[in-house]
Amino acid sequence: MKEVIIATKNEGKVKEFKAILTPRGYDVKSLSDINYTEDIEETGQTFEENAIIKAETISKATGKMVIADDSGLSVDYLGGRPGIFSARYAGEEKNDLANLNKVLKELEGTIKEDRSARFRCALALSVPGQKTKTTEGVVEGYITEAPNGANGFGYDPIFLVKDKDQTMAQLSSEEKNKISHRADALKKLSILLDQEEPK
Repeated sequence: MKEVIIATKNEGKVKEFKAILTPRGYDVKSLSDINYTEDIEETGQTFEENAIIKAETISKATGKMVIADDSGLSVDYLGGRPGIFSARYAGEEKNDLANLNKVLKELEGTIKEDRSARFRCALALSVPGQKTKTTEGVVEGYITEAPNGANGFGYDPIFLVKDKDQTMAQLSSEEKNKISHRADALKKLSILLDQEEPK
């Protein structure tokens, strides 16, 4: 099996990557698995820039193939916020509930049409000695007026998926892995991974 490090300690994210990459013959490791504890400063202005910073830093430190993602919620009414600050929107301590409550508070009194939003995910694939490659995935939807659903993580309970009458947190893992922004970006990344595999 080919080892690939996913540049996160977030178990929810690792689970999604494993579901898609393990059947392709990859041994997926998280930062916790390899005891990587360095704090990487995400100084990029976009999801893509931050994903590249993380992937290249960890690949350089470990000499391994690394996939890093930077993803978040972009709400039109809020001018694209929380955007790259999604994980720490309500403060430096990452708190999913506080973050989504802040978004709900900022959207109080708005109609559904003003609550359009999308999840974006940028993935960076860093392989030692090669140029880093990136892909992006997007899923469109709306912000609900209250959280709904117990699956997923982050903003999933308040993100109503367009064309479905369910929030991301009401979908099963299988359904989410088919339509999520991360799944979209990963499908595109799979094509890049195929190019990395020895002929």
